[in-house]
Amino acid sequence: MTPAERDLRYYAALGLAAEASHLAQGYFNRRETLGTTMKGAQDWLTVADGKVEAFLRERLSQLFPQDTVIGEEAGGEASDAVWILDPIDGTANFAHGDRNWCISIGFLVDRRPEIGVVAAPALGELYAARRGAGVTLNGEPIKVSGGSDIARASVELGWSTRVPAERYVEIIGRCYGAGAAVRRAGSGTLGLCHVANGASDAYAELHINAWDVAAGIVIAGEAGAQINDFFAGEGLSKGNPILCCTPGLVAPLRDITGIA
Repeated sequence: MTPAERDLRYYAALGLAAEASHLAQGYFNRRETLGTTMKGAQDWLTVADGKVEAFLRERLSQLFPQDTVIGEEAGGEASDAVWILDPIDGTANFAHGDRNWCISIGFLVDRRPEIGVVAAPALGELYAARRGAGVTLNGEPIKVSGGSDIARASVELGWSTRVPAERYVEIIGRCYGAGAAVRRAGSGTLGLCHVANGASDAYAELHINAWDVAAGIVIAGEAGAQINDFFAGEGLSKGNPILCCTPGLVAPLRDITGIA
C-alpha cells in the first residue's frame, strides 16, 4: 500500500468517525431508544452498537471495496488490508449514561496496525494517529506521561469474563503492593488512549479482543507507549493479553501482570 493510499484511508476514517459520533450520540442522548440486551455476563448490547457498525461497514465497502472489515457485532474475515471496528466500546457505560465510551476505527496492513481513530463524543475527544506520523487529541499532539516510579503510577486494569476473577484480583493486589493506584473505567480502547495522553501511566488486561485495541495500539504507540505484541499468534481472531505503558514502567508492570 502506498503512502497516498494509506493517507486516503486515514482521512476517510476521520470523516466516518465524525458521522458515527453524531449517530451514536443521538442514541446516548435518548436512552429510551437503546433497546438494551445482554450477550452474556456484563456483556452489554444496545441498538446503537448494531446501527453504528452497520453504518461504518456500508461506508467502508463503498469507499474501499477491496478491503475487508472485522467488527465486534457482525464479525468478518481478515485480509492483508483490514478494518477493525468497535462501534461502541464501553457499552455498559453507554447504556448507563456514563460518558466514558467511544467509537474505535483501526486499520491493519499485513497484521500491522497502521491507522487508529477513536472518537469519544460524550467526552469531546477525538484521537487520531498514523504509524510513523504522530498522534493528536483534538488536533493537538500528545505523549505519554513519562513516569518511571511504580509507587506513583496510575494503572488501569481491564477485566474479562474469559479470565478467572481470581487472577484479576491478584493483579490488583500486586499493584497496590507496589504502591500503584488502580482504576477501571470500562473502556479498553479509551484505556489505551488515556495512556497516550498521559491521563494514566498504564493499561493492562489479561484478555481483550482485537476490536478493543486495534486503533488504540496505533494511538498509544505514536504517543511513545510501550506495548506488547498483541497481534502475535491468534491475537487478531481470538484476542490476547495487552500491556500498554509509559516506557519507564515496563519492567515492574511485566512482573506485576505476567504479560511479556
